Amino acid sequence: MNLGYIGLGKMGYNMTERLIEKGHKVVAYDTNDEAVSDIEEKGAIGVSSLEALVTKTRELDPESPITIWLMIPWKFVDASLKELTEYLKEGDIVIDGGNSPYQETLRRSEELAGKGVRFMDVGVSGGPEGARYGACLMVGGEPDLYTKYETLFKDLSVPGGYGHMGAVGTGHYVKMVHNGIEYGMMQAIGEGFGLMRKSGEFKIDLSEVTRVYNKGSVIQSSLIQWLSDAYEDDGEDLERVSGEISHSGEGQWTIDAAEREGINLPIIEGSLQFRKDSEGNPSYIGQVVSALRNQFGGHKVDKD
Repeated sequence: MNLGYIGLGKMGYNMTERLIEKGHKVVAYDTNDEAVSDIEEKGAIGVSSLEALVTKTRELDPESPITIWLMIPWKFVDASLKELTEYLKEGDIVIDGGNSPYQETLRRSEELAGKGVRFMDVGVSGGPEGARYGACLMVGGEPDLYTKYETLFKDLSVPGGYGHMGAVGTGHYVKMVHNGIEYGMMQAIGEGFGLMRKSGEFKIDLSEVTRVYNKGSVIQSSLIQWLSDAYEDDGEDLERVSGEISHSGEGQWTIDAAEREGINLPIIEGSLQFRKDSEGNPSYIGQVVSALRNQFGGHKVDKD
């Protein structure tokens, strides 16, 4: 498949490299010229503007509509779409693979539809490593588009790790809820290991606990494995890791959506509040959660 790709950050660069390895032709753009040069060495066609992105992508198959994949922070999507639509034609397709609020996705879909451009949303989970070696994809969009792009989604995901969630907006909605659940799971792990570390009666080998937990227990998971990796990297004291936890907003989106539906989410809400309260009030629980964020997402968590 031929596609234009916007955004060569931690996720986008790795995903583009995977696409090239899978035989897709990719025209790549980023505001970081060095990232563009680097991905050109991997086999992409690098460009220095959105106009050139559209032009070069269309040249790959002049008779067919083009496909543009966005992998940029959601706050920059509108500006990119505004410029892109100057060059797109009726029938072209835009796919937003970033973490956008689903309400914004619905609005953008309507605005693009008014110009004859079709839109899909894809929630992507798995972090930079998943982007490189196979992610989990939650796809929203019309059924015919999902069928058209299913090979693309298959190539980007782990085996069986993709699916059609429903109409436009559902991909980002399901990913939003995923991130809220993630907040709660990470908080529970942090609290449990914080308790074991503080136990006055026992001296517990927390690294060994992660190993055993991840051998057939009910809570066996990628998160437990990532905590094991963090202990291996930084020791059980996690001295390098800050106990103040950053948050990027997706947890709040989940809580806001629940309020609109009249549903109470005490676990997710509590985990978000813990992150907010951790500012200026670091703890070992916070260190565990921060270490997990670093392991799967590459987030910076070093102490200042």
